[in-house]
Amino acid sequence: MNTIDLTRAPLVDGFNRSIDYLRVSVTDKCNLRCVYCMPEGGLAWLRRDEILSYEEIVAIVEAAASVGVRAIRLTGGEPLLRRDLARLVGAIARVDGIEDVALSTNALLLEAQLPELAAGGLRRVNVSLDTLRPDRFEAIARRPGLDLVPGHRRRDRPGRTAPGPLRPRAAAGEARPVRLQGLVRAVRLDDRRVARHPDPHVHRPR
Repeated sequence: MNTIDLTRAPLVDGFNRSIDYLRVSVTDKCNLRCVYCMPEGGLAWLRRDEILSYEEIVAIVEAAASVGVRAIRLTGGEPLLRRDLARLVGAIARVDGIEDVALSTNALLLEAQLPELAAGGLRRVNVSLDTLRPDRFEAIARRPGLDLVPGHRRRDRPGRTAPGPLRPRAAAGEARPVRLQGLVRAVRLDDRRVARHPDPHVHRPR
């Protein structure tokens, strides 16, 4: 059986660059059905015994940290669908050598969980949205829910911030800066870290 030699030098890639970042998928499930990702009816999800337990994930992180990994990003599917995710965040944040724990999410479930996640040691959030227009969102995601994203609703105000030094990034297609700044304030983002990416689903005449 092949094993990892934890006594060797820190991990490097084929160009001799240090590898200090690991992405960990905690679930294959998602609460959206984006047209470019999966059928509208969903997929045959993995059974619970086919998914890594939190204890197994922490063991992998410990092994990775021992060979130089310093940053962990939790992904899915939609990671916030995994029950008690804050417990995993806390366990990873306590691993010797881990300096940064981040999360990639569509943010539909973020508001309720964010305080506990931040308290557990979550440092950064990457909010991935194809659009900030409700009609276009539902056309792409084939589900409603954009109004659940912190900062998108009119009732959100600059004072509604998450605890702790969270520095999430927001990615949105045609997002206007003023609307992105609402999301920034809602989760205490640094405006300078907001990334605007082209929307692949929108045809723009030349």
